Amino acid sequence: MLKKTVFLTAMSLTFLAVPLWGKTVINEQVQGKQLLTIKAESDKGRISRNIYGHFAEHLGRCVYEGFWVGEDSDIANVRGIRTDVVDALKKIQVPVLRWPGGCFADKYHWMDGIGPRDSRPSMINTFWGGVEEDNSFGTHEFMDLCEMLGASPYIAGNVGSGTVKEMQEWVEYMTADMGAMAKLRKLNGRQEPWKVPFFGIGNENWGCGGEMTPEYYSDEYRKFQNYVVRFPGNENMKKVACGPGDLNLHWLEVVMRNCNRFMDAITLHRYVFTGNWGVKGSATQFNSELWVKLMENTVEIDSMLEKFVEVMDKYDPRKRIELYVDEWGTWWDQEAGSHPGFLYQQNTMRDAVSAAVFLNSFNAHCDRVKMANIAQINNVLQAMILTDGPKMIVTPTYHVFELYTAHHDATLLESELVCDPLAGSEKKIQSVSVSVSKDSAGTINITVANLDPENSTEVICDLVGLTPKAVTGKVLNGKAMNSHNSFDTPAEVSVTELKDIELQADKLTVTLPAHSVSLIQIK
Repeated sequence: MLKKTVFLTAMSLTFLAVPLWGKTVINEQVQGKQLLTIKAESDKGRISRNIYGHFAEHLGRCVYEGFWVGEDSDIANVRGIRTDVVDALKKIQVPVLRWPGGCFADKYHWMDGIGPRDSRPSMINTFWGGVEEDNSFGTHEFMDLCEMLGASPYIAGNVGSGTVKEMQEWVEYMTADMGAMAKLRKLNGRQEPWKVPFFGIGNENWGCGGEMTPEYYSDEYRKFQNYVVRFPGNENMKKVACGPGDLNLHWLEVVMRNCNRFMDAITLHRYVFTGNWGVKGSATQFNSELWVKLMENTVEIDSMLEKFVEVMDKYDPRKRIELYVDEWGTWWDQEAGSHPGFLYQQNTMRDAVSAAVFLNSFNAHCDRVKMANIAQINNVLQAMILTDGPKMIVTPTYHVFELYTAHHDATLLESELVCDPLAGSEKKIQSVSVSVSKDSAGTINITVANLDPENSTEVICDLVGLTPKAVTGKVLNGKAMNSHNSFDTPAEVSVTELKDIELQADKLTVTLPAHSVSLIQIK
């Protein structure tokens, strides 16, 4: 295994004609030296903890078994919600949870999910698996879950098959303290209104949410949002417009132009894989070439966000409107033997490194990106947790979120990375991805992903404006690029101490293993 050297030093500025703070530059003239400069006293804005949000859809075993087992289950639970999953998720400090979809949101009729469970009507989940949905997990159960997690609820409303009246009454049911819907909520056991900080008006309305044009959706959005009333006590609820999937700037342009006065946020969805939408590739069986291809697709999020921000700035130069990447992650062919349409996939170090690249990019654009929601939290796509009946394991991606809690509500610091291209990358993407913040205690937090699947990287670091007193490090890694946790080997991939780290005076030396994600903390 080879080892290359990365210099994180103020001297890196001598290699550049013009500093590009917060940017990544591929420089083939500086072979073997990835150069990162950090300004310890800078302030590039606050990294919202909601960037580390999650998504739970009525899809496969995300909600049912993932969260909901019922009060009579042999699996330990509180009011039907399994305790082992909740306890695990508390450790990664889930800030916000989006529900009930996804595509399911624009088929969901909320009144079917309230009242006595044995009298709730069932439906067929035609989007995901064609299975029966008995509505035993509804508004009260979801809000109970959020309170257990300490997470803010993000509701996705039904525009595709719903009505204005239905959406208006759902908001009233959840957040009003008087009126018919509040009385109904109280009759169903909840006296006090809930806080709903975020309300999405439709989901993927260009596709499964109604196959609409942006012009048509703009009119629908303006109509629906007019009746999504902010009741006293919930005056700051943000109205979220449906943005595009991937780089559809026409949709974004039309909706921003027509609706900017009526929205508080707009969304973006971004999934990555190595194949195509028909055959996306295996989650666990891949070589270094496919690893690199995924990293190339993942890194595109940075230029995509820049293009989005350019359009948003055109119609909202004061940056009042927030950008929510409320579905993102890797998407692979579902595991053999799993239920068709349930989107169950394994989760390896490749997924973990991809997640780190996404999160580093969201941090870098924290002036606009105020929320992101990985898809999905349990048993679906790039999940944090996998269950098998009473069994439960956490995934490598879970551990990325564990490490990145250091960035929650921290201050983004100015940084510049001059980086070698990743070996084997035709697009010559960077081989290292970095994000740097300072928390309220003054600790510098550096999250760094080594995108190279085969070679370790030595890091030499000086900080501008700070003489380090102490340094600690943690690393997430596995024996191979496709290492993953299973129910037989639940700790194959875990967070361990980053031992190859040394501080002498103002110089820090670190070796990052291949295919790894690390957190370095400097005081």
